[in-house]
Amino acid sequence: MPSLLFILLSLFLSLSHSISHADNPIPPALILAKTYQGKIDLKQYWVSEKLDGVRAYWDGHQLISRQGNPYPAPAWFTKNFPAKTLDGELWLGRQQFQALLSIVKKKQAIDKEWKTVRYFVFDLPHSNKPFNQRLIELEKTISLSNSPYLKTVKQYHLNDKKALLKELDRVVSIGAEGLMLHKANSYYQAGRNNDLLKVKPYNDAEATVINHFDGKGKYTGLLGSLLVETAEGMHFKIGSGFSDQQRKYPPKIGDVITYKYYGKTLKGIPRFASFLRIREQKN
Repeated sequence: MPSLLFILLSLFLSLSHSISHADNPIPPALILAKTYQGKIDLKQYWVSEKLDGVRAYWDGHQLISRQGNPYPAPAWFTKNFPAKTLDGELWLGRQQFQALLSIVKKKQAIDKEWKTVRYFVFDLPHSNKPFNQRLIELEKTISLSNSPYLKTVKQYHLNDKKALLKELDRVVSIGAEGLMLHKANSYYQAGRNNDLLKVKPYNDAEATVINHFDGKGKYTGLLGSLLVETAEGMHFKIGSGFSDQQRKYPPKIGDVITYKYYGKTLKGIPRFASFLRIREQKN
């Protein structure tokens, strides 16, 4: 019979491991998109709408963010999700990103709010099949789940660049962010590569807020601009794209934001950078 000291030590080590894991979440190995540059054979790619949601990885037990943090989804929301891993986005609707973020970031889930959320799945990370075959398996998996909160992202084909740009104009006109291109014969590879491409009317990127500057004139007493830092260590200001509410309650220092821009200067600074949204809030 184990001694009391042994039992207490085992409990302590188990608790320490749990706390360590919670403090140091492990990001899932996800495929990430590069930006479409126009030099591909579109007939080799599937096309889908780029959803303005939050990336979510289903590990068979819980939904996890890109950073490895679990989303507090209610048990009834994931009740009929399959045991296999899924890659997709939690989505509320077009141009509803901030409202969605408010729902999924709450430590205590609110049932009424989560009932409006859907998990749109676009891939099977642990399948060893090419995307064409993963799509068939994915659609079968989702249909068998019988969950009203689990959906597949619609995939279709376009013949050429002209058709792609026409489709881009169409989806942007109804409030979408853009399009995604997924190579048909590609295997799931974690990291950023040309198997997954995003097509948008502008470029976007992420940066960390490192300072605030006060506004002037009509923005006196509010945020004027943010000083941000890119992953490469470049600093520049972003002073447009904010609503009056966001200027009153701006992103905090340490928050990671997404901004859009139109090309870069000779020094590599994003041109006409404009705030889009907060991607990750500082704890």
